[in-house]
Amino acid sequence: MTTADRPLVIHTIAELREFVRSRRERGASVALVPTMGALHNGHLSLVERAAGLADTVVVSIFVNPLQFGVGEDLERYPRALDADVEALGGHGAAVVFAPSVDEMYPNGPSLTRVTAGPVGSLFEGATRPGHFDGMLTVVAKLFNIVQPDVAVFGQKDAQQVRLVKQMVLDLNLPLRIEVAPTVREDDGLALSSRNRFLTSDESTVALVLSKALQAAADSAPKGAAAARDAAHAVFANEPGAVLDYFEIVGADTFQPVAEGVSGPAVAIVAASVGATRLIDNRPIDLG
Repeated sequence: MTTADRPLVIHTIAELREFVRSRRERGASVALVPTMGALHNGHLSLVERAAGLADTVVVSIFVNPLQFGVGEDLERYPRALDADVEALGGHGAAVVFAPSVDEMYPNGPSLTRVTAGPVGSLFEGATRPGHFDGMLTVVAKLFNIVQPDVAVFGQKDAQQVRLVKQMVLDLNLPLRIEVAPTVREDDGLALSSRNRFLTSDESTVALVLSKALQAAADSAPKGAAAARDAAHAVFANEPGAVLDYFEIVGADTFQPVAEGVSGPAVAIVAASVGATRLIDNRPIDLG
């Protein structure tokens, strides 16, 4: 990778704001890709999507403590800034914003928080209380710091995407949200920073998530109940995975759909394989 391909790394809010200001003075549009690092090809696809939407791409890398609860894997979460910057070379990122916790929260955890509302207490929010409030708070801070024209998120984190879109709408934030498709391994496993914690055998077991989503999609023309039943049958045949939830939710509401509802929906799933918790989802069409 040449120096020209390598994104600039900035650690302070003041420096990043000056960088963005200088780009805007030249008429450049700006895209933001928020990440917590440990980048994989799924993240790189978001950066490439952003590069097609704006002149300047900012990739944030920040492991946000506000979205980790007691007993969660904040300390275990992988941090590899040098490798991440290296991986970003040639994919269109102009700058990496990698602040410290003290830079983002100089007076300790924010007293002012963005609350996720009813959808934020469901599914991932039920399993991880406060997670989405912490996520929205740091995303709002990043939007305010960067002031992008567009921000790119991945479909894999479907509930997060739904809540970020709602925040942008509710708070009249002047940017648009673009959602890029989930990137998968050839065997169907959704790319995730947590996949690195899986053993070879556990990676095979983890395919139950994508297989259950496929079964739900195949049965979706018969209705929501049939789709749920098909997915649960897949999990019943894989004792190595512990199902947290499988649900069919409305594409716009993110609430469980009632039997008899037809049209676009999203099948969502979370399960633990060994010590690793995984999530996945798939758009489906209910008959």
